[in-house]
Amino acid sequence: MRLVRFLVQGRPAYGILNDDEVVELDGEGYGSPTSRRAIHRTAAVNFLAPFVPTKIVAVGLNYRDHARELGMPVPEAPILFLKPPTSLIGPGDAIIWPPMSRQIDYEGELGIVIRDRVHGIAPNEVRDHILGYTCANDVTARDLQKKDGQWTRAKSFDTFCPAGPWIETELAPDDILIETFLNGERKQSSRTSQFIFGIDHLVSFISQVMTLLPGDLIITGTPSGIGPLKPEDDVEVRIEGIGSLRNVVKK
Repeated sequence: MRLVRFLVQGRPAYGILNDDEVVELDGEGYGSPTSRRAIHRTAAVNFLAPFVPTKIVAVGLNYRDHARELGMPVPEAPILFLKPPTSLIGPGDAIIWPPMSRQIDYEGELGIVIRDRVHGIAPNEVRDHILGYTCANDVTARDLQKKDGQWTRAKSFDTFCPAGPWIETELAPDDILIETFLNGERKQSSRTSQFIFGIDHLVSFISQVMTLLPGDLIITGTPSGIGPLKPEDDVEVRIEGIGSLRNVVKK
């Protein structure tokens, strides 16, 4: 099932995408999929980021091929950082180049959307608390990351977390293809089986640190092949079993 958030008649709504139509759900959030309010033609709605997180938890250096690319040792525990909810944009929205940076990079990633309030869960409990999966792009001001020696400023600019186009609830995520295309040319290609820390370990580990709330997003790290963007670039993250997230860079 593909869960979407969209604008209809100027108001945000939640729904289920079925080919060329969207079934709007009654009430706030996804709630019960059987509680239906209206049906809209897909062409008549504008899709938004498909969730409203209280936080975006990101994982650094979580692909074995990316660690080899950087010549870095495999970490002993997940490396975590946060991106603010204000960095979130949806499919088709523009990535805005911040004036204080001279280099921004793409980082295609698998996103995990949390279903409910969780804290301190075990790895074997994780899947019960995942709403679904989405495409994400951890846009990074690489020059500022190197200059600051830590990641907050470089990762936190408005528009630096494109996500979507929907939440896929029926996905076996442990060995799927993830790719990033820049102006139609493939730049990143790997599989989630290359994760250093798998989904169950990651979500459990994060839940030991902080309480996760409904709609929170976890982005799971990027594979090898990261690189710079320039104004007017078209960047696309494709994930097997989910779909395609496309955004254009504007300055």
